[in-house]
Amino acid sequence: MLLTMSVTMSLIMSLIMLLTMVCSSAAMANEDRFETINRKVHGFNDFMDTKLVKPAAKVYKKVLPEPVRVSVRHFVGNLSDVGDIINNVLQGKPKQALSDLGRVLVNSSIGIGGLFDPASRMGLVDHDEDFSQTLAVWGFPRGPYIVIPGVGPSDVRDIFGRVGNRRVDPLRYYYPVAHRNSLAGLRMLGIRAKLLTVDGVVFGDKYIFYRDAYLQHREFLEKDGEVEDPFGDEF
Repeated sequence: MLLTMSVTMSLIMSLIMLLTMVCSSAAMANEDRFETINRKVHGFNDFMDTKLVKPAAKVYKKVLPEPVRVSVRHFVGNLSDVGDIINNVLQGKPKQALSDLGRVLVNSSIGIGGLFDPASRMGLVDHDEDFSQTLAVWGFPRGPYIVIPGVGPSDVRDIFGRVGNRRVDPLRYYYPVAHRNSLAGLRMLGIRAKLLTVDGVVFGDKYIFYRDAYLQHREFLEKDGEVEDPFGDEF
């Protein structure tokens, strides 16, 4: 854990320097200055989702019983709680950090490696934090909205945040690689399968819909739920 924290702090300092150069003005926060290229990338992502990812998610949902899917979701959530602990510390939220630490300890032991979630029944609330939110707390602007090929909606700050998230993701250090890739694939399919329920609410210009949904959800997370999030945890 100490080694991870050391590497994380070193990474954070590098990210701060780069992010300061890229996001030099808070006025950039909600600009979609790259809309032309963003729309093209969105179209590519939507095509790949329609032809590959969405059909695979439907098969995943059909083949695996709901209890199994829930266990996979709990397992993935338990891994992400490790990042929640670190980011709560970096954001100066000791109580939330202790709560997430308790979740990891309880779910990793009593919950059989995170397959079950007894921590929630014990009142240990899950605090969804990431490095992008940490950078927001530290005062770094969002930067322009960007659609990443094969990933989807993002922004400049979130791009740097994703690098930090990856560094503290326990799955990154899981071996053998074949097992790690299988778990990563299950995580992706689980997320997409969950989003199948909201596909039907998409209306109008899909690009604008996803952009606004993404920005609203990020604002919801960054303000710890103090603004309304019409899409819940679906995005």
